[in-house]
Amino acid sequence: MLELRHLRTLIALRDAGSLVEAAERVHLTQSALSHQLKDLEERLGSPLFLRKTRPVEFTRAGLRLLKLAEQILPQVRMAERDLARLAGNEHGRLHMAIECHSCFQWLMPTIDHFRDHWPEVEIDIPGGHHFDPLPALAREQLDLVITADPQPLNGVYYEPLFRYEGLLAVARQHPLAKRSFVEPQQLADETLITYPVEHSMLDVFTQFLEPAGVMPREIRTAELTIMMMQLVASGRGVCSLPNWAMTEYLERDYVKAVALGEEGVWSTLFAAIREDQRDAPWMVDFLRTARETSFAVLEGIKPA
Repeated sequence: MLELRHLRTLIALRDAGSLVEAAERVHLTQSALSHQLKDLEERLGSPLFLRKTRPVEFTRAGLRLLKLAEQILPQVRMAERDLARLAGNEHGRLHMAIECHSCFQWLMPTIDHFRDHWPEVEIDIPGGHHFDPLPALAREQLDLVITADPQPLNGVYYEPLFRYEGLLAVARQHPLAKRSFVEPQQLADETLITYPVEHSMLDVFTQFLEPAGVMPREIRTAELTIMMMQLVASGRGVCSLPNWAMTEYLERDYVKAVALGEEGVWSTLFAAIREDQRDAPWMVDFLRTARETSFAVLEGIKPA
């Protein structure tokens, strides 16, 4: 009567808070997810949650199954890891590069969790390298690259992790702070603060300013997110960051966030790996852990 997919669905429904977002997380249409849940409720003879509540409110039966899911699914995951070890697939190397200055917020918890379960896999984030990460991945100098800018390379596979929205951070007293979104032309007289990377790697340029033929009056760079936020809060410029990177500053009312355009600017973050490592059990588990961890610790992201 009960299947693992049912338990995973209930966990997704609890974490997402709505049928629409839960369906995205388990890669089903909302209609298919609703049908799956309705079929399970009919088999059990009891509703599992109250419809039209947000966040989802579970019934006693639903809470009981959630408790079961919390007990069973981690054990299944551990058994899968153990079976991979028994098959002799536990050894490996995971040297990675991150083309994302604000990714450590979710990547470090991912690495910590992964290391606990795969101590045999050598993990390293080489510093001070002076080469392009993606070609280095193809040359086997690296094993994984976190990037939002996939390039066609032979033997390289891009695993989508999640989608995120780029927002514009402005000072609380800035004239744009009262707007729900900005147009490219409104940044023509602004100082835009960015990380010290090529403009081709920044969504605010590639998806927002350049298509409109607009450039900001001045561009200033800063190495750290907190430095960028301090400059913005003091009225010395504006900056564009992923929505999750602004969460703590928005909660403290340190800055204001404005959408880039009426439809917003959304991008996908990928894990680039080599095709020959795509099915390695430890790599599969790392990517799964990365996705689960990102949804657990980041706000405003969506399934890719």
